[in-house]
Amino acid sequence: MPPSRSTRHSYDTVADRYATEIAGELDAKPLDRALLNTLAELAGDGPVLDVGCGPGHVTAYLADRGTRVSGLDLSPGMCAVARRSTGLPFAAADMTALPVRSGSLAALLCCYALIHLTGPQRAAAYREFARVLRPGGHALLAFHTGDGDTAPGGSRRITDWWDHEVDLTFHFLDPDAETRALAEAGLTVTARLDRAPHPGTEHASRRTYLLTQRPPAP
Repeated sequence: MPPSRSTRHSYDTVADRYATEIAGELDAKPLDRALLNTLAELAGDGPVLDVGCGPGHVTAYLADRGTRVSGLDLSPGMCAVARRSTGLPFAAADMTALPVRSGSLAALLCCYALIHLTGPQRAAAYREFARVLRPGGHALLAFHTGDGDTAPGGSRRITDWWDHEVDLTFHFLDPDAETRALAEAGLTVTARLDRAPHPGTEHASRRTYLLTQRPPAP
């Protein structure tokens, strides 16, 4: 089952406000910047795709470091904001059916977009990530694992966001379960980082980053 229309519509609704709220957030996230720099180095001069790119601020960070990067997001509204603010290429697409040629990417990034997918949808997305990566290519994934109210494996639904009517479900993921799902899709976790939230900069949730690799050709 593809991601829901309500998720797409909700992010279309808040796209402009979302971009304003998180602009410059990477300035206060040194670990995030370090991981992005690592991904850029691993990709070299190969193409990189930011999946679930939102307003494109992370895409722009990578581009500023010389990375050949483009972005995809489920929300056309987010893509419009991203194109307008960065001048980089963005397109609306579903991560469970990427419009990307197999084996064409040096690296892939997916930050906090997996949290809106069910388990079967995430498994489909992981298969797509493995398909579009070159042998030896890397994918960096980030997701929420829990907060003071919700444990890993739980979820939360919101219907109001910045005074806009939305319908969004946020899944808090179990890193061990996601590692197994990634392995089943053909992606090996090569590094993992767990961190606490940065106070005053982001939602007070614990987060995990998984650096994965499609096995190199024999």
